[in-house]
Amino acid sequence: MADSLILEVADLEHDVLTGIYSEETGKPQPLRIAIRARLKCAERYTPDTPLEASKNYMDLKFAATEALPPGVHFKLIEAVADHICETLFLQDDRVEAVTVKIVKLAIAEANEKIGVTLTRERRE
Repeated sequence: MADSLILEVADLEHDVLTGIYSEETGKPQPLRIAIRARLKCAERYTPDTPLEASKNYMDLKFAATEALPPGVHFKLIEAVADHICETLFLQDDRVEAVTVKIVKLAIAEANEKIGVTLTRERRE
C-alpha cells in the first residue's frame, strides 16, 4: 500500500444558497461541511520539515466558505461539493483527491444527518 497524507476539516458550518430550502425561503441554508484532501506524500517528515511541505488547513476552510461565490444559488448541494473540490485542485497541484461531506442542517427533524458525500480524483 502506498503512503498517503490526508488533511481534514470537519464540522464546519456555513450558510449557502442551495436547494429547495433556499429556493422557497430566499435564504441561505445552513450546511455542515467536512473535507478530506489527499495530498502527495513526502518520503519523510522530520522535525525541521518546513511548513511549505504540506498544505495549510485554512485553505480547506477557505474552499468551503469564502471561495463560494456570494449570491450564487447552487440548485444541488452536489454543486457546492464540486466547487469545493475544484477550488482545492486549483489551489495546489499536490492535491490528488478531495472528499466533501455536506449535511443539510435546516431539514433535519430528529438530529438525522441528511446530505451527500462527493469524492473527486484529480484528472490529469
